[in-house]
Amino acid sequence: MNKQTILFDLDDTLIHCNKYFDEVLDQFADLMTTWFGGYRLTADEVKRKQYEFDSAGIHVLGFAAGHFPQSLVETYEHYSAMTGRHPSEEERKQLTSLGKSVYDFPNIEPYPNMTETLGSLRDQGHELFLYTGGDHSIQTSKVTRMGLDAYFGDRLFVSSHKTTTVLESILTKHSFNRDKTWMIGNSIRTDVVPALETGINAIHIPAITEWQYNVIDIEVKPRKAFLQLKKLLDVPPAISRFSFI
Repeated sequence: MNKQTILFDLDDTLIHCNKYFDEVLDQFADLMTTWFGGYRLTADEVKRKQYEFDSAGIHVLGFAAGHFPQSLVETYEHYSAMTGRHPSEEERKQLTSLGKSVYDFPNIEPYPNMTETLGSLRDQGHELFLYTGGDHSIQTSKVTRMGLDAYFGDRLFVSSHKTTTVLESILTKHSFNRDKTWMIGNSIRTDVVPALETGINAIHIPAITEWQYNVIDIEVKPRKAFLQLKKLLDVPPAISRFSFI
């Protein structure tokens, strides 16, 4: 068997993430429709506008922790200006606190068969790396809390941006053999497309709850293997098939 180099995404590939953001956004929409109750503002409208600010912030700040709370405040200020309702500093602080709470969930849930999948790949002799987007302290805390250092050790890349340029720099710096390197993740935008554009193998596993930002069209032609699997447990046998080529 030829040893493979496998880069895993973290959020919504190995552990739940989007569900916690959705819970906070539901609370945010409830607050907004209450505060702006006299203006017939709907929860769907609030969430669409928040997504506009959130996605715009990502292009500038990447996955920095501050942009999500800021998107709630920006949405609030947008509707305050649109309706003429006087904005309150206390309400701004409440929304900032709500946005930050998404990073404080006491229990992080693994995706089904996370440990079985990682253990199988490790036991097959493959080298596992974690490549995740976000705030370094938040992401490393998740790794520690989930015991993922047992599989990845110090082989961890955390970047505020997950782009083709960032992935290319990782591949080049560490002299990875692109024929035997895989990127596995749920995001078409930040996992699959950069992998295809840098000429490595890619596996897409859809998230249980997907974020709109991650869903884009694939317009690049794969140069290596590109697999679309349904669940983590499908990964080890898929990798094994290519390990003997």
